[in-house]
Amino acid sequence: MTPSPVIETRGLAKAFGPNRVLDGVDLDLARGESLVVIGGSGSGKSVLLRTVLGLEEADAGTIRLNGALATAPVRARFMQDFGMLFQTAALFDSLPVWRNVAFRLLRAMPAPAARARAIEKLARVGLGPEVADRMPSDLSGGMRKRVGLARAIAADPGVLFFDEPTTGLDPQRAAGINALIRGIVTETGATAVTITHDMDSVRAIADRVAMLDAGRLRWQGPVADMDSAGDPVLRAFVEGRPAE
Repeated sequence: MTPSPVIETRGLAKAFGPNRVLDGVDLDLARGESLVVIGGSGSGKSVLLRTVLGLEEADAGTIRLNGALATAPVRARFMQDFGMLFQTAALFDSLPVWRNVAFRLLRAMPAPAARARAIEKLARVGLGPEVADRMPSDLSGGMRKRVGLARAIAADPGVLFFDEPTTGLDPQRAAGINALIRGIVTETGATAVTITHDMDSVRAIADRVAMLDAGRLRWQGPVADMDSAGDPVLRAFVEGRPAE
């Protein structure tokens, strides 16, 4: 028997006034898969993510999480096994790095154990224990992203979301974040969704790619098929040129 998708949307629609941002999106995310959602500004990528998470209410359609309709209790259980790297890292500026990483852990274990776990996860993203007591304001943009990634994986979640993980980083630091994400997904077997417009990230992170265009899924398939796909809008996006 084929296991239920971790995330399944059918006919998902969302509008803000006359602006129809999602217009009947059907999407499946298999367990252990790394899906990257691409598309231009305003194509609906972030709204899709926010709607799946319950931060926006869909106007129509259904969302299933691990096979169950996304009611409030189902979504609460889903969020217990979920980690997210925000576009801006979204660290708490008033907390030292280790408390940022261990923010969720501190509700479940004593502070010394949570600190030890935080230092372990910082090491996983290439940051030494000397960073643990620094404040976010003392970190570079690349270091903040790494701390945000350490926080996302601190509780060893089964599902990870990455929102524009390389935005604002130079190419070298972006490549480092891409490699970390791909390594973490491969090693842990986590299910991952990444939203990005960075084609280097797509090629480094994705097993499968889904392209949103004007609120609809324009194309989806294995990342290996992306460069040879014949869809003109996808081709223009991949090649970084205006659509004809």
